Amino acid sequence: MTNMTAEADLNAQIIAAMGKKARQAAALLAHMPAGSRDAGLRAAAAALREAAADILAANARDMESFQGTSAFGDRLLLNPARIEAMASGIEEVANLPDPLAAAPETWSRPNGLKISRVRQPLGVLGMIYESRPNVGADAASIAIKSGNAIILRGGSESYHSGKAISAAVTKGLSQAGLPEHAVQVAPSTDRRFVAAMLGAAGLIDLIIPRGGKSLVERVQAEARVPVLAHAEGLNHTYIHKAADFAMARAVLANAKMRRTGVCGATESLLIDAAIAPALLPLLESDLRALGCAFRADEAARALCPTMDEARPEDFDTEWLDAVLNVKLVSGVDDALAHIAAHGSEHTDAIITDDPRAAEYFLAQVSSAVSMWNASTQFCDGGEFGFGAEIGIATGRIHARGPIGPAQLTTFRYIVRGTGQTRP
Repeated sequence: MTNMTAEADLNAQIIAAMGKKARQAAALLAHMPAGSRDAGLRAAAAALREAAADILAANARDMESFQGTSAFGDRLLLNPARIEAMASGIEEVANLPDPLAAAPETWSRPNGLKISRVRQPLGVLGMIYESRPNVGADAASIAIKSGNAIILRGGSESYHSGKAISAAVTKGLSQAGLPEHAVQVAPSTDRRFVAAMLGAAGLIDLIIPRGGKSLVERVQAEARVPVLAHAEGLNHTYIHKAADFAMARAVLANAKMRRTGVCGATESLLIDAAIAPALLPLLESDLRALGCAFRADEAARALCPTMDEARPEDFDTEWLDAVLNVKLVSGVDDALAHIAAHGSEHTDAIITDDPRAAEYFLAQVSSAVSMWNASTQFCDGGEFGFGAEIGIATGRIHARGPIGPAQLTTFRYIVRGTGQTRP
């Protein structure tokens, strides 16, 4: 047996053992009172705060070996404020309504059968993510809130940070009496562990990838487990001819430059040609002052010659950096056509004071999230009132947009009869 085969078998054995423990934990969580799950989350938040020094030390180890862009480095970096935000996010999830307590839909059939549709957890989740170590805390809190167990595999660049965060979360959950194996983490940075997770049919009920295009494509191609996909954030902000200039300038600056490395960042600006001569130079000045570079089409460069020329592939690029694509369009339909050709159905926005144009855009664009007069960076579970999120789903099955606790439940049916038989 080759070393590669032996290592693959070892990872399969590891995930089998973890999956069995997660299945047992999920069975317990599904029937725990909401108050017990919420108490566990509050204890996890307290444990995170108590472990802040250890988490920051672990993050420093990751940052020392990190080699990448400043935008990706910002995603990896932790500080006291970000640790507090993680803890507060867990508490916000704990304060949400119980997604399993929704009143069942009940109806009766002509033959007297009474049918109810009730909520239940999905079971065991597998989360594969890159860079941002806080994702592990968010994912764990949403899983517990919805009665699911979860197995986490973070990126190798955030290994020490993720391990320290998960240790604190698990400690808090255990102290509150929740199952010990409700949250588990990959034991190493071995990439073959991902393959083992993807092949763990019967052990893991849903795989959730959160990261770059190559990760998501690999998961979709190799998984033998259902996948809740998070595609690229090829997001657009479209400035309509009826836009308020001051609003457009403020919203675009935030949508692009607040945090360039997040999936909700705007990557392409579409602007109506009718207002571009007056507005585009102002937008360029605003964003250059914030450190942004540009990739512009010919019409935009005719107005702003200092912008770099866009290559065709630039409009299909998720920069996750301080780079903005720019294109002039001739109206709403032209903007929608560009978004349909180059977008990823993640988040797209229109800036306008014309309600009819806005409602037409919102109805026609096929994105998981569409916005009117707001920054695309609001596409975030915390901003939607979900406390946190486990990702932004862009597929067409089960759930779309920010994934919070309610989106990690499914249905089952209860049928009550009085002796009916089927003819």
